[in-house]
Amino acid sequence: MAEFHAENERMKRQYLEWLRDAGGKDEKTLDQVAASLRDVEMALGVKPFKAFHRDWGRRYKTHLEKCRNARTGKPLSLTTRDARLSHVKAFFKWLAYQPGYKSRISVSDVEYFNNNAKDARAAHAQRPVRYPSLQQCDHAFRLMPEDDEVQRRDKAMFALLMLTGARAGAAASLRLGHVDIVEGMIFQDGREVRTKAAKTFETWFFPVDRMYRGCFEDWVTYLREEKLFGPQDALFPKLVSGVRDGRFCRQGLSRQPYSGSQVLNAVVRDAFELAGLHAFTPHSFRKTLAMLGDKFCDTLETQKAWSQNLGHESLVTTVSAYMPVPRERQAILFGRMTK
Repeated sequence: MAEFHAENERMKRQYLEWLRDAGGKDEKTLDQVAASLRDVEMALGVKPFKAFHRDWGRRYKTHLEKCRNARTGKPLSLTTRDARLSHVKAFFKWLAYQPGYKSRISVSDVEYFNNNAKDARAAHAQRPVRYPSLQQCDHAFRLMPEDDEVQRRDKAMFALLMLTGARAGAAASLRLGHVDIVEGMIFQDGREVRTKAAKTFETWFFPVDRMYRGCFEDWVTYLREEKLFGPQDALFPKLVSGVRDGRFCRQGLSRQPYSGSQVLNAVVRDAFELAGLHAFTPHSFRKTLAMLGDKFCDTLETQKAWSQNLGHESLVTTVSAYMPVPRERQAILFGRMTK
């Protein structure tokens, strides 16, 4: 079996270019789509796309049911299977309108890539997300060591997440010039910071325990006054490694930020595990802060400001994504109001 088909590769490349330039998709999404298209190709024996048959949909769904997660060895989640089917279906629907393929691919036959209704509902169902309480965050933060500059950097990462609720990718890409200590805010510039959908917005520090702001301000002062970092240098610089006495070792901090959020994710997980708690993720802090806002905000105006501070254009996004009301809680609230 051939590993690649030249015409297939050309059409996949055209489709990805169309998604990027016409659809406005980011590189992360394009990588996911490319992986799904390669997966369906391999599952069907790298046949030319012009040999399309409606049976391909059934065969690919059977393939996905048998696939296993490379890391855990468990079957693919319904969410993953649904996403891959969606990517593949969208591609073949686009392909059906391309010259040379219109007579070979029927749009109605592409519908065979639809997931069954039961699995589709399960894949898109909202599930309760675990998030730390303020007390758990405080406890984990206090136990974090700060004996050297790397540990101080890591503790400042945790502090910034509590102060701003910034997404992990955005926090990892911040530079000193994005921080305004006097105003107590950060400027998440979508041109330089890896924000969701490249949004640009300002985030003022949330009213959490003062120790977080103290730790963060100390770190910024250390970088500016002792390390002599400038506005374009990383807020959370990556490590410089080298060889000493034949062994790899740390040789301080560079001036460049990390290209991804893996280190920041590990710092937060390790902090909670060190405190004997569940290994929460940086993203879970956003729900912690959203729930905190429910206590602070007593008017629609303050609720809207709190939502914008999390980077949401609509208050509905904050409420629906981070503040769902369980059925039992709904019953209690209405019981109180009727009394």
